[in-house]
Amino acid sequence: MDRAPGLSVRLRLTLSYAGFLMLAGALLLAAVWVFLTRVTHVGLVFEPGYQYSVLRAFAPIAAFVLAFLLVFGLLGGWILAGRMLAPLARITDATRMAAKGSLSHRIELEGRTDEFRELADSFDAMLERLEAHVAEQQRFAANASHELRTPLAVTQTLLDVARRDLNHDNGELVDRLHAVNTRAIDLTEALLLLSRADQRSFAREHVDLSLMAEEATETLLPLAEERGVTVETSGDMTPTLGSPALLLQLTTNLVHNAIVHNLPEQGTVWVTTSAHPETVVLTVENTGVELTPQLVSTLAEPFRRGAERIRADHAGVGLGLAIVKSITQAHDGTLTLTPRAAGGLCVAVQLPTAPPRLADNGRGRGVLDRSGLLP
Repeated sequence: MDRAPGLSVRLRLTLSYAGFLMLAGALLLAAVWVFLTRVTHVGLVFEPGYQYSVLRAFAPIAAFVLAFLLVFGLLGGWILAGRMLAPLARITDATRMAAKGSLSHRIELEGRTDEFRELADSFDAMLERLEAHVAEQQRFAANASHELRTPLAVTQTLLDVARRDLNHDNGELVDRLHAVNTRAIDLTEALLLLSRADQRSFAREHVDLSLMAEEATETLLPLAEERGVTVETSGDMTPTLGSPALLLQLTTNLVHNAIVHNLPEQGTVWVTTSAHPETVVLTVENTGVELTPQLVSTLAEPFRRGAERIRADHAGVGLGLAIVKSITQAHDGTLTLTPRAAGGLCVAVQLPTAPPRLADNGRGRGVLDRSGLLP
């Protein structure tokens, strides 16, 4: 946006300092003039022409004093304004470097805490978050490109083989192409879901997480029985506000993750919900191999699976916990991953409690529904 050029802040501060000093000097000289010409109780003798004589002697001195104050105010104000605005110049330089794409630069303003120091520290913190976010987005783009390239490369290889060998049975080729294409579709849908959650483009409704947990458990029960995993659910009503579709996806991802990454036989998954005064908590625990805290801290990153947790089937696309994290943050919640001492993982999703709603009691009066949910 083009704007007309104006005076710099330093020049305006300089003129303000000089003007204030001139005003103070003029008021002081006026007080002296009044004292010399109007005050009679100090023993001064006011003879005819006295004021004129005083003016002739006082005027040159007053003019000299005002001129001195003007020059002194301009020079001193310019120096003081420069010293005061020096931190702002460093902040401006850092802003310009950030605008050009350099996010690694930091102001690191020295000195005691004041307004400029707080501004510089806030700007440094913002640059740090931006740098981490950009790095994360770059890693995500690189990983997504790699994950999408893999099924496309496999499809291209299969098609090249089929074109060279025209007598080959196409049944196996079609099956393999179907599997590869299904994986590419799953990955694309997961990326779209992750983008939707990040943008928070959804309407908020009253949702009971315990019902989401029951639905996800029933849906994945055949998979659990196939793998010999026992799923146990328990808990209270957990009313919250959010997208039913996204929260169901969150719960499904957690239960699916707990079933797939479990013991080879006789594994167990515990799904519990609990309600607190200001929050509701969904906890999914599972047995499994021992996990280190360092590995667990990275499992919610996109496309991060961990070598100890990869299985040949139902391995997913590496976005399960990343989607859970994104949906949780979009609902103003927190996600906590903790390795279990006996092996396996404990995942806790904490969301704000839904405010109670008014329900009609049939007599035209509102009744407070403590659950926050209406049938």
